[in-house]
Amino acid sequence: MLLLVLDTSGKHGIVALVRSGPEPRKIGVIESVPLAGGTFSAQLVPQIAALLAKHGFSKTDLEAFVIVSGPGSFTGLRVGLAAIKALAEILGKPIVPVSLLEVIAFASRTRGRVMAALDAGRGEVYAGEYDVADSALVVREQLIPTSEFISTARNLSVTTSDEGLAKSLHSAGIAAIQAFAGAEEIARVGLQKLAAGSSVKPEQLEANYIRRSDSEILAKPVPSS
Repeated sequence: MLLLVLDTSGKHGIVALVRSGPEPRKIGVIESVPLAGGTFSAQLVPQIAALLAKHGFSKTDLEAFVIVSGPGSFTGLRVGLAAIKALAEILGKPIVPVSLLEVIAFASRTRGRVMAALDAGRGEVYAGEYDVADSALVVREQLIPTSEFISTARNLSVTTSDEGLAKSLHSAGIAAIQAFAGAEEIARVGLQKLAAGSSVKPEQLEANYIRRSDSEILAKPVPSS
């Protein structure tokens, strides 16, 4: 199965072609291409076209799309989701949205209750708790103050892809595992979800922001009549 894997949730992103074997565990990254932050809208479609052409594929060879649906940059996520929605609509192929927190939890290779974390800025942390076995079962995902996160994290196995957050945890006496969420790790979680029937149609694909946008936070309530 030929997959297009996409992550535009952070300051920098990736688009990749991944080939899977008959079993989800057999995954080969054909090529992963970095996307520079701030220019996703200009780079994304040309990079996908160039990546397919470079390896002798056309868009009709794609059999599924795996995309990081959040949490992360509002603008980056919107651009990535819009591109995948358009391609999936044209090709009639399934989309598998995955949480970046879930990918990090699974990539840590830790089993049992795991807390994955990402620095959300503003003194806050995106935190996801999972029961990890052969896949990651979501317990909850939330946005919490960093101080509350550190207090909660003392009782769990913690993993993060953020070096700065890992250092803060170590300073607080918490041993955090650093896990890398690359194309292979994203594809692996996506294939597990696809095998379990957890794909969506283009009109069902939504971003997993966790944090509300500034416009939502600042919006004035409509007076009741």
